[in-house]
Amino acid sequence: MTDEPLGNDWKLMSRYGRATTPFQHYPLIADGVAGALADGFECRPGPAVRAMKGWATDADEAADMLRFTSDGIGFGMTGRVGIHETPPDQPPRGNPFGYDISFVPCDGEGDTDE
Repeated sequence: MTDEPLGNDWKLMSRYGRATTPFQHYPLIADGVAGALADGFECRPGPAVRAMKGWATDADEAADMLRFTSDGIGFGMTGRVGIHETPPDQPPRGNPFGYDISFVPCDGEGDTDE
């Protein structure tokens, strides 16, 4: 697949084999600690959960992408990582990539500030 736009019907094209990609779509969730986050990201410092969606060749590459981007953003991964396979919100590109990065602060194990 190239970086050329697929148009609004990219999901149908993918479903029926008209557009193929070597990548799988993964939502990723990681426990950790938010520090001084990079510009464009917001979360109070302290324990948090980070979520991201992405396209990768396999679950190992998706986890590596999560670790690498966490370091660059200012989020220290400290615990569990959840990786699943779900339908995408954005079409694949020519290379693996992540999108929809978000953070949820939490006070303790399993407790969030929502």
